[in-house]
Amino acid sequence: MLIRGQHIATGQVVDVLVNDASGLITDVAPPDPARTPDAGNSGLLIAPGLLDIHINGFAAVDFQNPALTADDLGRATLEQLRHGTTQYLVTIVSETRDRMIACFRAVSRALDRRPELARAVPGFHVEGPYLSAEEGPRGAHLREVLRAPSWEEFQQFQEAAGGRIRLITVAPELPGMTRFIEQATASGVVVGMGHTAASAQQIADAVAAGATVSTHLGNGSHAVLPRHANYIQAQLAEDRLKATFIADGHHLPPYVVKNFIRAKGVARSILVTDAVPPAGMPPGIYRYGRVEVEAKPGGLICLPGTPYLFGAATTLEKCVSNVVAWAGVSLADAVTMATDHPARLLGLAPRVLEKGAPADLIVFAWEDGQIRVTDAVAGGKRFSSTP
Repeated sequence: MLIRGQHIATGQVVDVLVNDASGLITDVAPPDPARTPDAGNSGLLIAPGLLDIHINGFAAVDFQNPALTADDLGRATLEQLRHGTTQYLVTIVSETRDRMIACFRAVSRALDRRPELARAVPGFHVEGPYLSAEEGPRGAHLREVLRAPSWEEFQQFQEAAGGRIRLITVAPELPGMTRFIEQATASGVVVGMGHTAASAQQIADAVAAGATVSTHLGNGSHAVLPRHANYIQAQLAEDRLKATFIADGHHLPPYVVKNFIRAKGVARSILVTDAVPPAGMPPGIYRYGRVEVEAKPGGLICLPGTPYLFGAATTLEKCVSNVVAWAGVSLADAVTMATDHPARLLGLAPRVLEKGAPADLIVFAWEDGQIRVTDAVAGGKRFSSTP
């Protein structure tokens, strides 16, 4: 397969040759005018496929549904591909032990049955249940299921997940959390902090124990904080922490996105969506786990009849476009925040357009400051953005 376009990092027109069988890039070379590309052209751009490490559901598919099927997961995956996200972590949120285990098993069965899904979903992100129960920091997580960390319970989660849990978000201030972070990182799981009311010292202790990322920094927090001594400022200033941001305009205002990325720097910034089942769907009422949520015009997801956020309706290519507009970063840097940075955080193969790299890539137009994906290549297969 031959894909042609402007290399996102260099701006030069290149031919990217893909081995359909191996799913690897076999060469990145100057364009050959004698050959007709299978996708792309000299006026489009080529970049690594986007990687979203925080998706709770998409296209009316709910990852918190214990009855989820391979067809359900396949539908969400295909819709993500059309938006340029070639890989993502399925996020399982705080619930009872039995329900979380059932959700892990449902997704794991789907991955075991469909190799293309296993390639698209390299693992799980567990958001909770070891989070703050305080109003504000707990966000939309159900108070009654939040609890202290248990390594025994987490091992049950990991077993049900088939060993695929790659990332867990926790609140550092909970009793026993320092030891839990040490155990999780020793087992190869990346630990993030979020939905927390931790002190600066508790944040520092968590980092010393092995925590490496702040989850959707600026969200899952109190509405009013001390102007200087607060957990958002402490995490922004901690250079050993990377941070994920939801750049949808609802979770963080544009000027906050700009300030946060300037504080963390491009190298420590990662873009995520925190998408929930109504994402990619018309406005209306949808099921998410055990609750109903409302998708409003303009992409706001909230509890029906309230202004309270309950996940996001955005897609990752929109977050990339927004960061270019709001934070004064280049398109290439914004793409890197949604490709190579999350991959390196998780220890996955670098997402680069180079010979020998996985052929996870997208072709897109840059029109009026927005990304319009035309094609995606994943695992050596080409997918059109047209439904």
